[in-house]
Amino acid sequence: MLLFIGIQASGKSTFYRQRFFDTHMRISLDLLKTRHRETRFLDACLSTQQRFVVDNTNPSREERARYITAARQARFRVIGYFFEPDPSASEQRNAQRDKKQLVPPVGLFGTLKRLQRPSMDEGFDELYLVRALEGRFEVMRQA
Repeated sequence: MLLFIGIQASGKSTFYRQRFFDTHMRISLDLLKTRHRETRFLDACLSTQQRFVVDNTNPSREERARYITAARQARFRVIGYFFEPDPSASEQRNAQRDKKQLVPPVGLFGTLKRLQRPSMDEGFDELYLVRALEGRFEVMRQA
């Protein structure tokens, strides 16, 4: 399981499409719309041992724990990708989205306020820091 962590418009979905589209299913509340659908999709991936990415903001340790616990119980490796916040760049990327995908600034900055940097003691096997740069990503493994 790959768990993405970061504010809206930080590049998570683009990173998924560039790096994991061909190898991992994508679980996203933006796509699935309800927690019920998300849970069903998550359960299907876990029970079939299908590799997957959780492409949500996952800002707090508590929000991440539900995925980490479930993945651990299903004997998945858990790898986290923390998207370093750059509020100004996220605001610019958000402004370029179509109206249906636009996140109100209060939502973007509200998530930023709740964002907690992940740590290995949450149950990650590996943890990476991701920086969105113009058209590409810099990825660094965290200790």
